[in-house]
Amino acid sequence: MTDAHEHLMRANEANWDARTPVHLASRFYGLDENLDPARWFAPWEWEDLGELAGRDVVHLQCHLGTETLAFAQRGARAIGLDFSEASVAAAGSLAAKAGLDVGYVRANVYDAVEALGEGRFDVVYTGKGALCYLPDLDRWAAVVARLLRPGGRLYIAEFHPLLNSLGPKPAPDAGPEFLLRNDYLGGRGPVHRDATYTYTDGPAVEGATDSYEWMHGLDEVINALIGAGLSLRRLRESDELTWPRWPRMTRTPSGWWRLPEPRIPLLYGLLASR
Repeated sequence: MTDAHEHLMRANEANWDARTPVHLASRFYGLDENLDPARWFAPWEWEDLGELAGRDVVHLQCHLGTETLAFAQRGARAIGLDFSEASVAAAGSLAAKAGLDVGYVRANVYDAVEALGEGRFDVVYTGKGALCYLPDLDRWAAVVARLLRPGGRLYIAEFHPLLNSLGPKPAPDAGPEFLLRNDYLGGRGPVHRDATYTYTDGPAVEGATDSYEWMHGLDEVINALIGAGLSLRRLRESDELTWPRWPRMTRTPSGWWRLPEPRIPLLYGLLASR
């Protein structure tokens, strides 16, 4: 990772520190009404993850740790890692409120081995808006491989590159039509975004409003994992999202949201093992 990338990631860290109080109070997360960590998971994620009781699980780039709590509820020894000091503090408070024993560590994901230890985990979990903040997927995949015990599993549940190219958050002047706004494939460097308003409801972010993202196609993700020595076990593409990105989305039996048409992938699940 270059010095320029480190500078941009520090800007992202400051932005996520500033986002945290907005997200904590948002209706999007609804933490005052319904913590329910399992609601952030698609049913097929649990099928792919398998039995977690007694397993060591780390959730990389965990933000508020909402998903991390669900692993503890299922009997895992769960740890969350995030580079935002504000997010880690908030996640710890939410875990205490839920009465769950979850540890949280503040560190850049590229420093996760130094922060957590090598060959320590049965499961590494990440996604839902995580990979787009990483400039170097090859380095990230190498970190994941080092965190896993032999036979350990990586699970990614991530927004599909097609969703990112459409724009996961509507532009201020966006109409109801689908427009390709961003690259599907990576390779053209960071995309600067004005993060004065985030993907949740709520007031403007105060202070650090610069955000930088990197586009990663599915081929880039898969080839990074293969290059790190991981074996691919399963790939899913799903047409459901946890929130109604477009007004015409309808609620599904799972409680998530789907477009009546066209059927396009909005989320993917990828299982790999060491």
